[in-house]
Amino acid sequence: MGFLIKLAGKELKEIEFYLKIAVENIIEGKVIAFPTDSVYGIGGDPQNLDVINRIYEIKFRDRSKGLLLLISDYDEATMIAEFNDTARKLANRYWPGQLTLILKRKDPCIIPPEVSAFQNTIGLRVPENEIILKILNLLKSEGHFGGIIGTSANYTGEPPSISGEEVTKKILSPIDLILDSGKSKSKLPTTIVDCSSQKIEFLRIGKISEEEILEFLSK
Repeated sequence: MGFLIKLAGKELKEIEFYLKIAVENIIEGKVIAFPTDSVYGIGGDPQNLDVINRIYEIKFRDRSKGLLLLISDYDEATMIAEFNDTARKLANRYWPGQLTLILKRKDPCIIPPEVSAFQNTIGLRVPENEIILKILNLLKSEGHFGGIIGTSANYTGEPPSISGEEVTKKILSPIDLILDSGKSKSKLPTTIVDCSSQKIEFLRIGKISEEEILEFLSK
């Protein structure tokens, strides 16, 4: 088990010291666990091949399945992905939030192809959870890429973790730092929409419904 930091019940300004430690860990090439808008995630520097490989190994994840990225903001996302009009509209409406967009990777791209399983697309989301969003913005302010790998904290095929304590019990592989802000407020996953072509495709329906998105786009 890695170093567990309990943050539940504390204001963001009270825990900024610990979030800076998390940023240092990411920059140093370590793997951290953290709360998201739904369940807990694990992640690290998406530009570090050792980190990418370690996360695949921790989760026993098939290398043919890519890893999603959590990004600080739309501007940072445009550094690594191509946005068509539909993707831009959805990002402006639902980011930060619970919508993941599958987009075409920029060519060349600063993110190694291993992250997206050597596909020409990549999954991105700007989270609204204040803890992880603050970490992403701190990374950017430090002059690093404002994004991390963000995949659910569980072994592939098993239920996700809903607290930092649960991460320590479910995942036996060592995770360097675990940020525990208590139980997840929602167990619903994010909605995933493929915007890599002109016709969108719904890959997973989560908190944001297909009907809501289609109605928004029709306006």
